[in-house]
Parts: sequence; structure tokens; C-alpha cells
Amino acid sequence: MARTDLTLGDLSPRDHAFYGLVWAGTTLSAHVDQALQRAHDLPLSWFEVMLWLNGQAAPVAASDLGEKTLLSRSQASRVVDALQARGLAARVPSPTDARSVRVELTEAGRRAFAEADATRRAALAEVFDDLLDDTDIQALETVWSKLKQRRKNHPAS
Repeated sequence: MARTDLTLGDLSPRDHAFYGLVWAGTTLSAHVDQALQRAHDLPLSWFEVMLWLNGQAAPVAASDLGEKTLLSRSQASRVVDALQARGLAARVPSPTDARSVRVELTEAGRRAFAEADATRRAALAEVFDDLLDDTDIQALETVWSKLKQRRKNHPAS
């Protein structure tokens, strides 16, 4: 049976740009997820939580992770549970609220993050870094900044 060459048909430039973003995000995320799973048995969702935790000087509330990541609060909490079970994250008492806890990477978690981040960079080199020059990266940064600004000004949108 012959393959049909599927097409999206006539799309406006804006529609084409939107579907291009969706395709790029999905494709690159899947590529990185596969590399992280293969090398570290670490799903991309875990890496994302570790990325945010690694950037903090002090433990953070799990609810803050849910707001910053692409995960729901319950998903972020389950990821923290899984990271804690592997010794990569720890829950510590909040210094300001005895009823709540905060989350931080353990030293093992920081080492695992550094190794996983090197894997992420290597996975993206050929399919992202090597294809885009500094002008392309700046253009993407401009687009992301505009899209994030909308979310910041209209969080419920």
C-alpha cells in the first residue's frame, strides 16, 4: 500500500508558526526524554523539577514547583516523591510555617542533575544547537519573552 504524503493544507503564517512551535516542543522534549531515560532512568518531568530545584539557593515550597514547571501541583508532588525515594530530593520543615515543608535537592540530586544536564546538552547539540546560530537563539528568546509576559500579566488566561 502506497503512503500518502499528508499535508496540513493552506495555513496562515500565524497558524504555521503555532504548529511549528508545537512540533518543535514535542519533538525536542521527546528526544531529550528518551536520552535522559536511557542514560539515567530519569524522565524529563523529573529533570524539569530538578532544574528548578538546582537553581534555588534555599528549599522551596512544592506548590511553587507546580506553578513554575509544566506540571500540575499534584504531578509536581508525585515527582518530588519519586525523587525523594531515589535520594535525589529531600523535604525539610519550613522555617516560617510549622505546618508546611519545603523541597531541596540533596547532594546526590545535584550530582545527578549535573550528569543529566550534560546528557540533555549532548542530546540537543545535533538537533538544536548545531542548527541555530546566535541570531536564531535571540529571536527565540524574544518570542518566549513575549509569550511568558502574557502569562505573567494574565495568569488565568
